[in-house]
Amino acid sequence: MATPRGFTLVEVMVAMVIGMIGIIIMMQVFASAEGQKRTTTGTGDAQSNGAMAIYTLQRDIREAGYGFNAMNALGCPLALPAPASRTLTQLAPVIINPLTAAGVPEVPAGDDNTDTLLVAYGNGEGSPEGEVITAINDIQLAVQASGNYHAGDSPDRVIAAPSAPLTGCSLTLATVSDVVAPNVSVHGSGAVDGGTLFNLGNNPRILAYAVRAGNLTVCDYLAADCGAACTALDPPTCSVAWVPIANNIVSLRAQYGHFTPTPPTITWDRTTPQQPTPPDQENLACQWARASALRIAVVARNSQVDQGMVTALAPVWAGSDGAAIDLSDRANWQNYRYKVFETVIPLRNLGWMAPC
Repeated sequence: MATPRGFTLVEVMVAMVIGMIGIIIMMQVFASAEGQKRTTTGTGDAQSNGAMAIYTLQRDIREAGYGFNAMNALGCPLALPAPASRTLTQLAPVIINPLTAAGVPEVPAGDDNTDTLLVAYGNGEGSPEGEVITAINDIQLAVQASGNYHAGDSPDRVIAAPSAPLTGCSLTLATVSDVVAPNVSVHGSGAVDGGTLFNLGNNPRILAYAVRAGNLTVCDYLAADCGAACTALDPPTCSVAWVPIANNIVSLRAQYGHFTPTPPTITWDRTTPQQPTPPDQENLACQWARASALRIAVVARNSQVDQGMVTALAPVWAGSDGAAIDLSDRANWQNYRYKVFETVIPLRNLGWMAPC
């Protein structure tokens, strides 16, 4: 008679325990590998998004002020044509959190505890310090280098400023309609004899930057009315005029570097130059001329949320004393990892001007 063969209950139970231990180990290895993958992938996303955001800001801020490098243009209100059809309170290379004369944000506020920027520059030919208007005949403005101006299908945009800083100055961004040496024809420029004509080229940029819904966005005031492109909802809902250029950006902070000649020092703060009391346009222009640099910080977040708390404290940067990075308005901000990108950008076009 054959001997029965098989497994006893004890052997089956031992095999089940061994199998369960193996499954537990495999699941732990899988969870650890998945966590490392999420961390690596998320960190890579943050690196890419932050690098793209800081590069874009650097590129435009380095150009800031090109085309109107003169005391008689800085700080004057600037009337923009359609579709914006609004007057900016000040013409300046870059403004942090710009406000109208009534104290209303000129660039609609972005996400809580973030800054907005308004950057302006041109791409014209000729002297960025402008040219003297030697004669005026109706819309014809006589200048020495009229060959640097262009009309036609891609006309230049120009600004006519007084000959020196003038309290109560008001500028208009106008379009060149014709060029016949030595005259440049411009409608509605507000030019005066002996004043200065600034050529901003055929593609000047007046760009508003803001962090909206976790994205760094930009809007061009010469393509849309950026100041009215968002609703009053909280958070504001913006039209297609605001274009996302980098996602998972949770903070943008900025400070001016104000130069003091005696002793030579740079003070970092968020104080935008304002018209003094009583009004003194030369004083205001000098304040802008001494804004020699901009210090900015961009905070990028990884795209993967962790189950536990991985960030105990908000990130810090060189300007945290005056412009701290605050992420507390986000319910689960501590479940993400962050990368801070910060840099100092010289406002090099202001450096060409004569000192005050």
